Amino acid sequence: MRLLILPTLIMLSLPACNSHISTTQIDRPITRQQTQIDSNLQAIIDQSWAVNLAYSPELAASLGDTSAAGKLDDLSVETLAQKNKQTLAILNKLKRLDRKYLSKSDVINAKILQDQLQNKVDMYRFHDHYLPITAESGFHAYIAAIAKGRFNSVEDYQQYLAKLEQLPRYFSQQTYWLKQGLASGITPAKITLRGFEDSISAFIVPIEDSGYFTPFTHYPDYFTAAEKKALTQQGRSTIEQTVLPLYLQFYDFMTQEYIPNARIQIAASSLPNGSEFYQNRVEYYTTLSMTAEEVHQLGLQEVARIKTEMEQVIKEVNFKGSFADFLSFLRTDPQFYPKTADELLKEAAFIAKKADAILPKYFGKLPRTPYGIAPVPAEIAPKYTTGRYSGSNRDDEPGYYWVNTYALDKRPLYELEALTLHEAVPGHHLQISLNKELINLPNFRRYSYISAFGEGWGLYSEYLGLEAGFYKDPYSNFGRLTYEMWRAARLVVDTGMHAKGWSRQQAIDFMANNTALSMHNVTTEIDRYISWPGQALSYKIGELTIKRLRAKAETSLGKDFDIRQFHDAILENGSIPMSVLEQMVDEFIILQQKMIKDESNV
Repeated sequence: MRLLILPTLIMLSLPACNSHISTTQIDRPITRQQTQIDSNLQAIIDQSWAVNLAYSPELAASLGDTSAAGKLDDLSVETLAQKNKQTLAILNKLKRLDRKYLSKSDVINAKILQDQLQNKVDMYRFHDHYLPITAESGFHAYIAAIAKGRFNSVEDYQQYLAKLEQLPRYFSQQTYWLKQGLASGITPAKITLRGFEDSISAFIVPIEDSGYFTPFTHYPDYFTAAEKKALTQQGRSTIEQTVLPLYLQFYDFMTQEYIPNARIQIAASSLPNGSEFYQNRVEYYTTLSMTAEEVHQLGLQEVARIKTEMEQVIKEVNFKGSFADFLSFLRTDPQFYPKTADELLKEAAFIAKKADAILPKYFGKLPRTPYGIAPVPAEIAPKYTTGRYSGSNRDDEPGYYWVNTYALDKRPLYELEALTLHEAVPGHHLQISLNKELINLPNFRRYSYISAFGEGWGLYSEYLGLEAGFYKDPYSNFGRLTYEMWRAARLVVDTGMHAKGWSRQQAIDFMANNTALSMHNVTTEIDRYISWPGQALSYKIGELTIKRLRAKAETSLGKDFDIRQFHDAILENGSIPMSVLEQMVDEFIILQQKMIKDESNV
């Protein structure tokens, strides 16, 4: 087994996670007091989950509540205020809970639930509901997913039609919040909204071409002709008279009122309470007590380390020219780009199947749920990232690895191995699917996602591909490095723009000068970071933590280190904060050492 060796600088630069779980909470005899506290925690968990279901019909319906199946979220002033009040009350109750008698698993439950509740309260306080759009897309595109549900019965169609009839209320509420954002200076930066109207006009099409009409173009064979005719007529009428006018109105509002008056400044610190808000996001997305300056300096260190490795690859291919010349070569030479969308998708599928084949060597437990490969939906593709994983809450549907087939001359094939390992397997699909299969976890953990863990695992999966025999082509390896550099540069540009006064162009230049990302991807990504402060920090912080913990386990266990057991231990508790992950790995090491000692005494 080849050991993973990290540069000393990086090992020392990333703070060790401070565990909140005492080893005295392991295997403690159960007392009446502990039983009562456990019961109190369960009551809080149940109350919190009930609030989630009450305010999210989509979640409730996906878990079997048929009464919620024909409803959309209510985003009125009164409803959001009531939800926040209930959430705050549950949070305060949880904070008062005496945790010293809780079991180890319940300590983790309490911490993660408190983090979730605190984030909801924080986001309401910072008026996150004023921003139902980002540089990539917005509520108007995401709500269209209701047309991709299950349509097996007449009742399914009737529930879908009921949702369509609620769209005017839904659009009105979201537009109200956008107007509140305009009035208070809480909007995306104006520069990031260039071309945003295209994501709206993509829905202003003839009825038969509308994604909303798709369910009415095919029916189960057992539907009668009369049922098909009636449903089709009703669907056509609703889309023509209700749905399409909404998008026309929203297009006019965005182009005539909202975008022209969006804020000029790009920094999160320029928002009301902006500095506090950004520090809040830094801690939320990293799950660590790091400052923006600490993250920035760590990013600079990683950029320097990765650039040295990239320069070694340039020497390997005997390229004559500067680092900038090599990046230009990669961005412009046609040999590196697919000619058709099918070529890109097929290459992604080939890589994905190769990745499937290595899984048994590195994992003892694999998910039941399969995954497919599909293009990013056309209506959001122009401003969307290069690829993403899209999971499902239903057990009769696969997950999907989305590949962006828009602007093929900006989708280099040398990056595709790293992208596929990150988004499909052993990255997001494997981790998220296993998380959902942990039926012993409470629902608030099974259906949650902690970015530092999930994105850190995705980036670690890119590295694992190197160990597993991917990146045989030096250009593909450079693609892996440019993806790693991309995530390291995020630490620099995100904190640079939001906390250190960097301009958008300064961030674009830094990203362009240090990665082989196409300029289209560079600008798209920078705009994403501007409109989603802090989220981009989670990738590298999470990956470095996982690598550090693996090196710790390898050093402690030596020749007895088992990579399959280690990976299973990382994933067996689902999506968890970095502090909890550190505790889990420490326990894994202790357990393995005990087993080794017991075996040697036999």
